[in-house]
Amino acid sequence: MTRDPLSLTFAALADPTRRAILDRLRAGEASVAELAEPFQMTPRAVSKHIGVLEAAGLVTRGRDAQRRPSRIRAEPLADVDRWLESYRQLWNRRFDRLDERLRRQQKRQAQ
Repeated sequence: MTRDPLSLTFAALADPTRRAILDRLRAGEASVAELAEPFQMTPRAVSKHIGVLEAAGLVTRGRDAQRRPSRIRAEPLADVDRWLESYRQLWNRRFDRLDERLRRQQKRQAQ
C-alpha cells in the first residue's frame, strides 16, 4: 500500500517518542545511542523509530566511520505547514468575527 507523503508525515508525527527525537535533532545530528539516552528503551527500539521518521522523509542518516548520525529534514514539515495554512486562515476569520461581535456587544452595553 502506497501512502502519500503527507499521510506518512502525520503517521510518523503521531508518536510522542518520534516527536521527541525530532525535537532533539533540531539541535543537530545525533547517533542512535545519543538519541536513546533520554528514553527507557533500547537503541534498537529507537532505531526503529528513526526508520519510521526516515521513511516519512523527516530524517536522513549519514555515515561517519562507525557512527550513522541522523539529521532532521524540514521539508515534510513545511508540507504540513502549508496544509495547515487554510485551517489557520479559517480560525483567524472566525476569531475576527468573534472579536467584532464582542466589540459590538461591549459598545451596546456601554450606551
